[in-house]
Amino acid sequence: MASIGLIVGSGALSWDPGWQEIGETLTDYGHASARLRTASVGGHVLDVVARHGVPHRFAPHAVNYRANLMLLAEREVSLVIALNTVGGISPFATTGALLVPHQVVDYTWGRQQTFNPDDDVRHIDFSEPYDTRVRTLLLEAGSRAGMALHDGGVMGVTQGPRLETSAEIRRMARDGCDMVGMTGMPEAALARELSLPFAALAMVVNPAAGLSDRVIDLKEIQAASARCMKDAVRLIEAFLEGFVGLEQVGG
Repeated sequence: MASIGLIVGSGALSWDPGWQEIGETLTDYGHASARLRTASVGGHVLDVVARHGVPHRFAPHAVNYRANLMLLAEREVSLVIALNTVGGISPFATTGALLVPHQVVDYTWGRQQTFNPDDDVRHIDFSEPYDTRVRTLLLEAGSRAGMALHDGGVMGVTQGPRLETSAEIRRMARDGCDMVGMTGMPEAALARELSLPFAALAMVVNPAAGLSDRVIDLKEIQAASARCMKDAVRLIEAFLEGFVGLEQVGG
């Protein structure tokens, strides 16, 4: 029975397949955001880390991404799927859409980017930040569940916790970003350092700054996030029910 890792925002914990809290938060890289929650779903063990803590208390720039990934690595998960709420930039990134990004542009600064000490510099190949096999399995799960997932997209990751300015979004669009979030990095790079197959599921919860004639409303974002989360849960369930192993897909 495979163990699958899932990194979520606090909103995902409203889904309750019978969670049990296990272990402690302390790792060699400090405390993780929360204790692991585990449950059996679709014949597999699902190990979940709440990125922002329980209750929600860590802003994107204050998350201990290294400790969160280490908790999952120590559980020897087969792969990791990260759920990210994002603002839509490109026309296909409409509110309510679920995207499986294939690239990332990192605008963050000051976050712990590596597990390696300063005197042991290692350069990982990050040409393709998301695992092709896991992305393909997510898209296939969406097809089985009758869900419309968008294959691909570039996630721009900003520092937060404030939202972006309209000028910043225009710049990001010129840079080729299709969506904007605050938590996609350094998660993906840290997973690569740990050799954990990693992919993201991006949930579009609002048009990015300046792309709507309405002021961004946090209550509307929360409502859209709750709707997206229902679809994300359905997708994760389909993924787990159909998961045999990473050997399902070549490459």
